Amino acid sequence: MNSQNSATVLLNRVISLKESSPLILVLDTVLQTGSYLQKELLHKAKSQNIHTVYLSFETLNRPEVDEFIQCSELSVEQISKGIKHGPKTLIIIDSINYVPINQLNSLLRSLISPTTVVCADYHTSVPAEKPAGYQNMASALQTLMFMATTIFELRPLSTLSDEELEVASHRLEFPVGVANRPKFEARMVYRRKSGRSLEHVFEIDTLTHEYTVKQESTEQPNEEELLENLTTFNLTTTHKQKLEREKVDLPFLEAQESLGAVGGAIVYEFEKDDDYDEDDPYEDPF
Repeated sequence: MNSQNSATVLLNRVISLKESSPLILVLDTVLQTGSYLQKELLHKAKSQNIHTVYLSFETLNRPEVDEFIQCSELSVEQISKGIKHGPKTLIIIDSINYVPINQLNSLLRSLISPTTVVCADYHTSVPAEKPAGYQNMASALQTLMFMATTIFELRPLSTLSDEELEVASHRLEFPVGVANRPKFEARMVYRRKSGRSLEHVFEIDTLTHEYTVKQESTEQPNEEELLENLTTFNLTTTHKQKLEREKVDLPFLEAQESLGAVGGAIVYEFEKDDDYDEDDPYEDPF
């Protein structure tokens, strides 16, 4: 199986909920809605008789789901208690922007389970506000991107650059030829349990249910980027600190220079204050 086929298989398994991914985060804009990807997930879930729940903060027309809950006037406890779970459950949150940042973690923890997959839609075009006391903490988007096991970043099929589309989405403008369509581009980042991240760019057609690989790459997660702004403590290192750390000679490096000549020898130089016992029973006889 070539790499493109394996990438398509991975996307199919994620959307079909056959791959382990408890939290799927969908980042959309005014130029490309996440509703089409939600419909694709529901289409796959329906074909497998997976119990589907739709938590609505802004959707008025009920989609084809088993449960539809209007959440705009409900607390986190009321939302979680009102859900009926099946042997396997897909929960879609139409816009997690409406959940206050101080309740975000408790809501997701109450929903996610070994038999439940949560797909949360986040509108990146909507300005985010932080309540008092959260100014120096991670934003809701940073927290979600840290917690998510799969991230879909959506954009319309267009010849415009990412920067041009980003400017247009923040200005709430639709460039000529750009519109919300059921066929779109999706950048998927899938995080394995080992910590390794797989990144692919697809064209997804939700009318024909066909997926095409546009670009693929494999990368290791940047630990410092994941930790950035998630705490008030400084958990990262500066460029100067990295350079100083690289100058430190570690004690096992000298032994590695002659690796094979002496085997796994440990190099140690006695100092004047060392208490050397000639009759030490644990002393190396060689």
